[in-house]
Amino acid sequence: MAESVDAPDLKSVDHQGRGSSSLPTRITLNNLKGKNRMKYRIDARYVWYNEGRMIVLMYFIQGLPFTFDELPDDGLYDLSLIEIADCERRWEPKDVYQASFYLIDEEMHPLMFELELENPECMPSD
Repeated sequence: MAESVDAPDLKSVDHQGRGSSSLPTRITLNNLKGKNRMKYRIDARYVWYNEGRMIVLMYFIQGLPFTFDELPDDGLYDLSLIEIADCERRWEPKDVYQASFYLIDEEMHPLMFELELENPECMPSD
């Protein structure tokens, strides 16, 4: 028979410890099953890139950039594209790099992970 030891009762009112001995499980939005599963939205916008040296067609998922398409050199002389890009945030390679790696870490990068998309037709073609 085991001896009684003066140990605090884990269920007592005065106990300030955790309620469970198991660690919480990480839940990502991509792993949720059933009808509550979130669909992600892809957007593409013309933006200035790389210290304003070029205009690119930047692709975003939920507002985070994940890739871009370069435009032909004459894109810099298209006044309608310039007006559109002027109304958007300017992006630097570092910004896109950081956002892309964040999306990879969260398993939300649409070029690397299968995601449910609201508008898959907006994905880059290549």
